Amino acid sequence: MKAILFDEHGGPEVLRYADFPDPQPGPGEVLVRLRAAALNRLDIWVRNGWPGIRLEYPHIPGADGAGEIAALGAGVTDWQIGESVVINSNLGCGECEFCLQGQDNLCRRWHLLGETVRGTYAQYVVVPARQLFRLPPGFDYHTAAAAALVYHTAWHSLVTRGGLQAGETVLVVGASGGVNTASIQIARHLGARVIVVGSNARKLAVAESLGAEVLIDRSQHENWAKEVYKATGKRGVDVVVDNVGTTFPLSFRALRKGGRLLTVGNTGGPRFEIDNRFIFGKHLSIIGSTMGTLADFAAVMPLVVDGTLKVPMDQTFPLAEAAAAHQRLESNQQLGKITLDIP
Repeated sequence: MKAILFDEHGGPEVLRYADFPDPQPGPGEVLVRLRAAALNRLDIWVRNGWPGIRLEYPHIPGADGAGEIAALGAGVTDWQIGESVVINSNLGCGECEFCLQGQDNLCRRWHLLGETVRGTYAQYVVVPARQLFRLPPGFDYHTAAAAALVYHTAWHSLVTRGGLQAGETVLVVGASGGVNTASIQIARHLGARVIVVGSNARKLAVAESLGAEVLIDRSQHENWAKEVYKATGKRGVDVVVDNVGTTFPLSFRALRKGGRLLTVGNTGGPRFEIDNRFIFGKHLSIIGSTMGTLADFAAVMPLVVDGTLKVPMDQTFPLAEAAAAHQRLESNQQLGKITLDIP
C-alpha cells in the first residue's frame, strides 16, 4: 500500500510518500480501505516528537480516517465487506476493568491511532471491529473523517465529563480549531448560550456561523475576561472550554463562582503558572479528559451523519502532499478541518 512514513522527528520534510506492507486483520479485527484522513494538531506533535515518546519506525501518522471494509478477521460477524465506515481512533483493550466498565479511554493498555500505533495516512489500516461506526451509503468520507476525533473529544468533555445543561453559558477559548468548533455546536445543540474568544475577525466569523452568540476579538481586547463579564451581566460563565492552557488565568476570571473549566489539551504549551486563589476562592472545578468512550462515539456520530452537527472544512490535499497539508495546519491560517484524499 501507499502511505506517509517518517523515520525520525522533525519538520514536514521528514514525511515521505512510499510503499509499505499491507496490514492484515487478526481475530476480531477489520481491514479498512481508507478513502480520507483528517489532520489534527496531534499529528504535528507526534512528528516533532517529545521526550519519552516511543514509536515503531517507520511511523504512519494520522488518527482520523474513513473508507470501506476490505477484509474481516476471524470471529467478526456484524460487518460486511464493502460497508462504509468511520474509525474511532481511541483504542481500548476491551478486557481491563476500565474497558469492561465502559471507560475505554481510561484503558490500562490504551492506544491512539497515529500516536502510539501506526495510523491513517495510508491506503489501509487495521482496527478492532468495535472501533467502527457505520456510515450511510454515499456519506462524504472527508466529512466523516474530519468529525471523528474532534466531535468525540468535545462530546466526552462537554457532556460526559462536564455535564453541560440547557440554559448554561459556555465560553470557548479559540474560534476555529476542530475541538472548539465542535464544542460550539454541541453546546448550542444542548441549549446553552455560547461566547467565543478568537484571534481575528475571520475566525470569529466561523464561530458565528456555527451558532456563537457573543464574539470577542482578543486582538482588540487583551483582557477578554473583562469583556466576558460585561456580556454576562458581571455574573461570569458556567463553563469554559480552554484547550490552550496558558489562558487559564483569564479563564478563571471569566468563570462564575462554582464554575467549571474543561480542558482536553494544551496548544499554548504544557507548563504555565496559575493563581490557586481563584480555584479555591471561587469554588472552581478543573475537569480534564482525553478522547471519549465507545458510547460517546455512538452518541455523537449520528448527529454528524444527520446534519445536526456541521463540520467546517478547510482544504483537501492528496495523500502524497501530506507535508504541504502539515505546513498549512502549522500556519494557523486554516478555517476548518484539513483532510487528505487517499488514492
